[in-house]
Amino acid sequence: MSTAKKEYKKVTTKSLVEMKKHGEKISMLTAYDYTMAKIVDGAGIDVILVGDSASNVMAGHETTLPITLDQMIYHASSVIRAVDRALVVVDLPFGSYQSDPKEALRSAIRIMKESGGHAVKLEGGKEIKESIKRILNAGIPVMGHLGLTPQSIYKFGTYTVRAKEEEEAKKLISDAKMLEKLGCFALVLEKIPANLAQKVAESISIPVIGIGAGNGVDGQVLVLHDMIGMTHEFNPRFLRRYMNLYEDMTNAISQYVSDVKDISFPNESEQY
Repeated sequence: MSTAKKEYKKVTTKSLVEMKKHGEKISMLTAYDYTMAKIVDGAGIDVILVGDSASNVMAGHETTLPITLDQMIYHASSVIRAVDRALVVVDLPFGSYQSDPKEALRSAIRIMKESGGHAVKLEGGKEIKESIKRILNAGIPVMGHLGLTPQSIYKFGTYTVRAKEEEEAKKLISDAKMLEKLGCFALVLEKIPANLAQKVAESISIPVIGIGAGNGVDGQVLVLHDMIGMTHEFNPRFLRRYMNLYEDMTNAISQYVSDVKDISFPNESEQY
């Protein structure tokens, strides 16, 4: 059961560990630009993820794979300029860390130096152990990501729930414990059975943030554009839409077009 919330003027990696220890759930959303990040941070979010989901919602790609390191740095820089309180975590994009630990470190250093981000997130377990170690040894905080890892979508072939079978579930638990032992400060679990996610959260001391992983974890993350209803074709079970901005914005823009066409905008009070 949650206890009284401690007020954090600035959320850090240490703050998240304290939140887990005291039973306070962690709130996390994506953001990719200054204006949205300013609103999200001002609303009291704990963690902002500059996700490689920008590839989908900002650039219109089918997967997260096409986004580049330079583009991630651009988005992260925009977010950092807006944020006063939240911890800002930046995704390392596909191809920037998987095959070469030295390349992984160079990528992480570029994000930290050029964007001002507070931490990086990497997808995978023991396969990328050496890359994670190299980044952590440089003093850069790392958030892990297990379960459905979208950068590996062509390997999986589907966005279906992961770790339903015993063998994959055992590997996920083993990878989670390994990430904790290496020194990761937190872990995202995406689209796995809720009972497995809870088991992982209870077996490690670092915070576990879920997306499609039930409520037995230490916090939740959603893609902002999905949560506020700017996107409307993506409807997974785990998504709760708190607004319907797609409809509201469409109606507003349609009204603007109409007002311009019939010369009701601008009126006398809206001109000099």
